[in-house]
Amino acid sequence: MEFSWSESQTARFKHICEQVRLHIAPLVEARGIDNFFSRDEWRLCGDLGLLGLSVHESLGGQGLGWLDTARAMEAFGYACEDAGLPFSAAAHLFAVAMPIAEFASEDLARELLPGMCCGDLVGANAITEEQSGSDVFALQMSVEKDGDSYILNGNKNYISNAPIGDVFVTYGTINPKYGFLGVTAFVVDRNTPGLHISEPFYKTGLQSVPGGTARFENCRVPATRRLGEEGQGGTIFNRSMQWERACLPAIFLGVMERQLERAVTFAKQRRQFKTPLASFQAISHNIAEMKLRLEAARLLLYRGCWLSEQGENATSEISMAKLAVAECALHIGMEGTQVLGGPAIKGDGGMERVVRDALAASIASGTKNMQLELIAKGLGL
Repeated sequence: MEFSWSESQTARFKHICEQVRLHIAPLVEARGIDNFFSRDEWRLCGDLGLLGLSVHESLGGQGLGWLDTARAMEAFGYACEDAGLPFSAAAHLFAVAMPIAEFASEDLARELLPGMCCGDLVGANAITEEQSGSDVFALQMSVEKDGDSYILNGNKNYISNAPIGDVFVTYGTINPKYGFLGVTAFVVDRNTPGLHISEPFYKTGLQSVPGGTARFENCRVPATRRLGEEGQGGTIFNRSMQWERACLPAIFLGVMERQLERAVTFAKQRRQFKTPLASFQAISHNIAEMKLRLEAARLLLYRGCWLSEQGENATSEISMAKLAVAECALHIGMEGTQVLGGPAIKGDGGMERVVRDALAASIASGTKNMQLELIAKGLGL
């Protein structure tokens, strides 16, 4: 087994870090991490290729595989002080752009994806409903065929990027008695009559990500904007979640690496009782355990990506990795707070933000119990 990165992969990681620090970081600092990101930042992400990492080059992307895409996301998370911006980029790429790239007609893909990859368009995934939650296929949004169109009626909640979204991928039920096989996926433009988007709502973490709701009220969508076939929505959503659960958590590998480095530097420089903090075994062991958990989560994540790249069904491995990264982020945030003490809880970039962002990330793409359920199914339970 090979565990090292190639020269080109290492060069790409360093290049992304350098470019994010040079071009995006100053804008993040100027607006403040707890404020929503700007369109200028979004277009810079597009200029750097971060919005189309896994989209084929012919459609405006970079055509990277699972491993390289995840590694690029790790670099983005490492170099950007605001985890919300890469999180929004990942939601846009994996839950919107990739379903379009893999299941839309050629004409629709060519119409939308170049703009999504360069940053002219923002994508938002609208599947969750107030009463469905983790049971995403107990959808109440109805779909009625009407000639060459579909009529959508229903409400969607917890949509990352919704308030600024231009392109929505959404799911509704044509025939409820078919359950999973009754779900169909659509691409809906923001200006479609009958689509109503809310203002952003407040969140505990990832505060720079504008989240909102969508109401579809007799919203007519042309059949040309259907993804895949009728009843294929469940397959399309699961495929998008495989991308999202495998590659989005890599952002938090980068975030944790940066915070671990911060804890190490602080422990070496901070003196208590005339002694460097790092000389106290309780502190050094605390940091050592943070490193242990981070590396274990990283190996799980990249193994899941590697298996996906081989064409394997890596559902269990990806769920294990997603859960491990989320729990590790919470652990590093909490334990790092103990290392840094007072400076950790300041609201201007302190370690407390890692905890808040990790709480939000642990729910996105499926809660802990959902990941455990997928792992259990992989064991035949």
